[in-house]
Amino acid sequence: MTSNPIAPAQHPATPAEHADAVSQLLAPIFDSLADDARSELIALSRGAASGRVLAADVRSPITVPPFRNSQMDGYAVRAADLESAAADAPATLRIGTTSAAGDAVHEHVPGTAAPVMTGAPIPSGADAVVPIEIADPPRFIGIGTETGESSADTTVRFYAPVQAGAFVREAGADLAAGSTILPAGTRLGPAQLGSLASAGVTEVRVRARPVVLLLSTGHELRAPGDELEPGQIYDANTASLTAAMEDSGAIVQVAFAPDDASAVLHAIAQHPDADLIVTTGGVSAGAFEVVRDALEPAGVRFGKVAMQPGGPQGLGTARLHERAVPVIAFPGNPVSALLSFEMFLRPILRRSAGLDPCRRVQRAPLAEALSSPREKHQIRRGRLRADGSVEVGAPGSHLLHDYARATVLVHVPIGVDALPAGAEVEVWRIDE
Repeated sequence: MTSNPIAPAQHPATPAEHADAVSQLLAPIFDSLADDARSELIALSRGAASGRVLAADVRSPITVPPFRNSQMDGYAVRAADLESAAADAPATLRIGTTSAAGDAVHEHVPGTAAPVMTGAPIPSGADAVVPIEIADPPRFIGIGTETGESSADTTVRFYAPVQAGAFVREAGADLAAGSTILPAGTRLGPAQLGSLASAGVTEVRVRARPVVLLLSTGHELRAPGDELEPGQIYDANTASLTAAMEDSGAIVQVAFAPDDASAVLHAIAQHPDADLIVTTGGVSAGAFEVVRDALEPAGVRFGKVAMQPGGPQGLGTARLHERAVPVIAFPGNPVSALLSFEMFLRPILRRSAGLDPCRRVQRAPLAEALSSPREKHQIRRGRLRADGSVEVGAPGSHLLHDYARATVLVHVPIGVDALPAGAEVEVWRIDE
């Protein structure tokens, strides 16, 4: 952990400096997630492994494919039997035994053309496949029809030679037995899970996911659905940050504490397995800054980051209840909390989960002029218009509905106090 994880209010850290401090603080946690002692062995059935990250290399127990098979519907032949085939002198072969997907391998009779379906085993002794479309006739005789035609003593003609190996999938072309299917650190998506299934793998060892205690504070907060008394509001931070952290690969435990330092400490004590504590509210300079009152004596530092919204922040290792646990303290206003997560915690969680840690960044011209405090990095919510320009919303940290309708985050860097319409700004896509 850095020795000065957050700057005092009179010397605010830049967002980049604070992001680096968060990364340093949390590095030991995310390093530990790759340890064998914390890894989990999970089954691939029922989607339990989807989105997880491999903790160890997975090797193939079999050869894939396990046998030579046909890439096309056609005729399995010996290339030598078609060497003399020409447009004016076709090679005529008697039709041999059919091979369908799931059949056992049978011996190929020289001088015959064996009907073979896509994925079916190549008869032993055949070395090429001629697609049905270029055979004469260009259809199978007596296979899958009710015409009464019989393949017995019938023939098929070929008007050109075929190269040995044509349209044959060799055994082991995808994987050799014992080869690495996927290396440690791979995130398991549809293609990865399919590859494992094709090799008959039923379980894999995956990295543990970080357990985050999300502690929302505030005497005024009530859960959605409760009746509001005068001066009370519904808690939006728990819903938004839980969804954001779970989407980034974390396991989230939820707790709530009113404006009482002992209640904060009690809530934390109920979650001894949390790798990380994220709090919202109670971090500024007011008279009822409950998170600061509870955790500053335990080692967490509080101060300012040169960012709007989201200036008040807390960061550090809290030594509580005979253990040390990292704490990231966000402001309580919903937009400030969500933007703080976006800037400081989201990239770290997603990198650990094998996801792209960065939003897609582009530049867009402003639809209208804007102003920004020169000494702060301002983040505005906006919408991209059809003409490619960006319409910027108001800067207020309480305007969560404005955030919900936004498609981009607009970044106005430190040192800029005004930009005219048409000026290009950096935007992060949040609608993908």
